[in-house]
Amino acid sequence: MTVRKLIKFDDVLKEQLKDARTRMAYDEEAVYVDLAVEIARLREKEGYSQKELAKKLHTTQQTVSRLESTDNRSISLGTLIRIAKALHKRIDIRFV
Repeated sequence: MTVRKLIKFDDVLKEQLKDARTRMAYDEEAVYVDLAVEIARLREKEGYSQKELAKKLHTTQQTVSRLESTDNRSISLGTLIRIAKALHKRIDIRFV
C-alpha cells in the first residue's frame, strides 16, 4: 500500500495564482463574491428578510436573491446606490 501525500488547497491555489491570467480572473471573481456576501451580511445586520429589503427597493424577493448570488454579474451602480440607501449605508468606490 502506498501512502499519498495530501495536498492542501491553499498550496494549490498559491501555485495557480502565480499565473497572471489566473490571478486576474480570481481577483475579478472575488469582487462579485465579496459584493454578494456583503449585501446579504448588511441586510441581515439590519434585520431584514429578503422580502423586506425587496419592498424597500420596490422589487421582488427573487431579485434580492439574485443580488445576493455570487453568480450575479449584472448589478449596476444605480442598484448598488439604492441598496445602500435601503440599508442605511453609502457607497465608497476606490481603485486600489
